[in-house]
Amino acid sequence: MNVSVKRIQAIFVKDYKEFYRNYAISTMVLMPLALAFIYSMTGDMDLQSLFMPINLTFAMITAFIQSCLIAEEKEHNTLRSLLLSPASIADVLIGKSALVFVITVVVLGMCMWILEFSPANLAAMGVALVLSTLFYLAMGLIVGLYTKTVMEASVGILPVMIVFSFGPLVLLFADRYPVLEVFQWLPSAQLLLLEQYSVAGATSDIVVSLVVLAVWAVVAVIVAAVLFKKRMSDE
Repeated sequence: MNVSVKRIQAIFVKDYKEFYRNYAISTMVLMPLALAFIYSMTGDMDLQSLFMPINLTFAMITAFIQSCLIAEEKEHNTLRSLLLSPASIADVLIGKSALVFVITVVVLGMCMWILEFSPANLAAMGVALVLSTLFYLAMGLIVGLYTKTVMEASVGILPVMIVFSFGPLVLLFADRYPVLEVFQWLPSAQLLLLEQYSVAGATSDIVVSLVVLAVWAVVAVIVAAVLFKKRMSDE
């Protein structure tokens, strides 16, 4: 696979300029931070409250911004131009994801700092957050590929935001409706469960959660890469 650091950097800088100019997209970074600040003011918080801003960061920043940046490229007919340039598909995919990855890491760090959240197992949680970021980047890419404008992407990403952000909340009703236990396998729910397992020292359960997150990430990335290549060759 041909990967050029200079081309990736060029795409990164281009995305940064587009992100900076588009206030409708760039202001989204404030939402999880505002929610984290509000939660921090309430005092004692449970894990649901701690992980809500974190999961919203993935949905409202990672997936949303990624989908909008891809859709914006399509709207301006510049995405295909990138593929016709010397940049490889790997260069484009990495370059288009690098900015959102950096923003996600920064916002997650700030949310955890505001909430004064210190994971019981920092190494495991760090791996889990990286895997989650990759998954949501892939989901944003998929939505962006199937929308033609930023407005369409903003609507198209809503199911992803709703299902994956509020999945852990559904588990609160699992005692009454056992069928809802299926939501525990969502990446957002696995983050919460991972922290519970870490507090309890359940090493085997921690490994299972990481494997589940890895499967979500790998499958999503593969699907996104295949669809990206197919969609670009069809247009």
